[in-house]
Formats: sequence, structure tokens, C-alpha cells
Amino acid sequence: MRAELRWFRRLFEYDGWANGAALVSLREGPAPPKAERWMAHIVASERIWMARLRQEPSSLPVWPDLDLEACAGEITELQGEWERCLESLADEDLEDGVAYRNSLGQFWTSTVGDILTHVVLHSTYHRGQIAAAVREAGGTPAYTDFIHAVRSGLIE
Repeated sequence: MRAELRWFRRLFEYDGWANGAALVSLREGPAPPKAERWMAHIVASERIWMARLRQEPSSLPVWPDLDLEACAGEITELQGEWERCLESLADEDLEDGVAYRNSLGQFWTSTVGDILTHVVLHSTYHRGQIAAAVREAGGTPAYTDFIHAVRSGLIE
């Protein structure tokens, strides 16, 4: 199966919107500490994968100590960086291998397409945890389902 950049552009548009929506729900509160930690982890993980794609050291650890304001700035920056990253690629680049060491120091090689897929799915997983924690604390979690974003015209 061959992935297309057009699809990844759409997924990353969704990812940026959904990360922002989850952040808004945390700002409106209540924001359980574990949910804030997951939000910071989403940001850090996206930074780490961006750095791996660029073959650069990451600027953040896997579990950083970021407050919601720092997360907001990072989410905005990351959205632009993902757009520029995807603009710099051609469809055939999605099959290229990227060598990296994971957080345990293990050496791996993954395709660009698999990395991009992982970034979006990983963030979605943790946004689900954030939503559950916000609901458990008596708040109203963000409705970040992909189909909701499409049907509502929040993404193209």
C-alpha cells in the first residue's frame, strides 16, 4: 500500500486542531496533573519525532515538565513545522528509512510514512487519556474525533 502526502497533510491538520482543542479543555479545567503531563508528553513526542526525521538531537525529553502555556506555544510551532516538513517531501520519500535511537537507546529504522502515522496515532491515544481524566475530574473534555472535525468543517 502506498501512502500519499496529501493524506498526511490532512492528518496533521487534524492533529494540530485536536491538540489545540484538548489544550483548551485543560485550560477551562479542571486540569488533572496527569492530563497536563500527557499534554506535555504529546508535545515532546512530536518534537522528538520531528528531530528524528531531521536527524537532529531532540530539544525535549520524552516526559518534559511543561505547563499549559508552554504546551500552547509548542503546539502552534509544531503545526507550522509539520506543514513545512510535509511540504518538503515527495510521495516517494514516504518509503525512505530513518535511522534513530529510541528513548531506551535501542537502534531502529522506520519509514517516514510509518513515523508520520505513529505521530498522529500516538497523540490521539494520549488525547483520549486526557479526555478521560478531564471527565473523571468533572470537566467537559474536548470532542476531538476525526470525523467530528471533518463534518464540522474544522479541517479540510
